[in-house]
Amino acid sequence: MRKIEFAIGEYYHILNRGVDKRIVFNDEMDYRRFLLSMNLLNDEKDGLMAAWKDFRKYRPRARLWDFPKLKVKSKPLVEFVAYCLNPNHYHLIVRQLREKGIEKFMHKLGTSYTHYFNNRNERTGSLFQGKFKAVHINSNSYLLYLSAYVNNNHFIHGYKNREWKYSSLPDYFGIRDSKICNKDVILSQFDYRFDEYKDFVMENSLYMKEKKELEKLLLED
Repeated sequence: MRKIEFAIGEYYHILNRGVDKRIVFNDEMDYRRFLLSMNLLNDEKDGLMAAWKDFRKYRPRARLWDFPKLKVKSKPLVEFVAYCLNPNHYHLIVRQLREKGIEKFMHKLGTSYTHYFNNRNERTGSLFQGKFKAVHINSNSYLLYLSAYVNNNHFIHGYKNREWKYSSLPDYFGIRDSKICNKDVILSQFDYRFDEYKDFVMENSLYMKEKKELEKLLLED
């Protein structure tokens, strides 16, 4: 049984990794499919994924934001604050909007992506390492700290710089506006928004990376 109880309006750090730490995102197509699922499955109603596939048959060059049904999602289950997709694991910061919203959304997300990945790679069985992990974010300072950790997680883990486009970091630096996350809960706390937050992220994530590398050395000793 999961010990944590999710409450409406509260923020949570969600993470999971591939079973046996296997790669779960092989290429850009996989990353894009997961991000698509984050958008289309975040609603109490089902069927948006199938509707999107039908829409693309007639408009193959259409962007997700051209999809009319996306603009009228009636009951989103969660609100995204930040995310990072790494080759073998992912991190999300979300706020629950509806009763059991996180559990419903994560079930749909995990089931949909596993089905896609297994079909594409001609495999069967579980893809992720059991149930997703969740931590309650119980203070604003913790929320700010975790936003830096999640947004720049690719750097902390030593992945290549190109991996950063599969996180919400470009949105927080004002380079992109993917419309996935509500950034205001974080950026509104910085006078100069993008510039000041960038300094905050880089300072904290550098400390986190150095701490992680030190812990690895101590374990190796």
